[in-house]
Amino acid sequence: MTAAMVENDQTSEGRPWDYLLRTWRELDVPEGWRAEIDAEQIVLVPPPHAHHNGIAAEVQRRLYRDLPEELEIYRTLGIHVAALDKLCVPDLVVMPSELVDAADPEINDPMDAAEALLVVEVTSKGNARDDRTKKYRAYARAGVPMYLLIDRFDTRGAMATPFTEPNEDGTYKHSDPVPFGKPLVLPEPFGATLRTEEFPV
Repeated sequence: MTAAMVENDQTSEGRPWDYLLRTWRELDVPEGWRAEIDAEQIVLVPPPHAHHNGIAAEVQRRLYRDLPEELEIYRTLGIHVAALDKLCVPDLVVMPSELVDAADPEINDPMDAAEALLVVEVTSKGNARDDRTKKYRAYARAGVPMYLLIDRFDTRGAMATPFTEPNEDGTYKHSDPVPFGKPLVLPEPFGATLRTEEFPV
């Protein structure tokens, strides 16, 4: 479930994004919550269910086994989709660690989503639709090579779907849904096999 927190009622000059980003930087978000920017407002995302965190932890564990040394996995990293002036905080982001290390230590700016190699979202009951639609389109527009959607609430049954080959129109050319219970093999540079039967439903 998400809740609108700060709408864009800016009184200063500049783009709505600039105002919202300044506000986002200054937020004191409760522990476990995440703040994102979408549709010219800041929304707070509450802490997810324990099963949600368990799935994210299992994916992270599997990815680390074969991940190239120059890449890192981040769990609370804000990423900016410039084409949409959207700021997301995915469950997992894989990107070159040198980019994160080079970030300005004095300014809490989001990273460029276009630099991510993999974004993982695990649906919660209250925001599954956003992960399937808004974030799907945002990550495709940003050119993220792979978006892994782990959807416990898919109407077909719990499903893990890697989307690949993003288009500028906000779609991915390929998807390969795998029902929970079957292994999901991720291509290089990840080379990981996710054992979806271990995901709690």
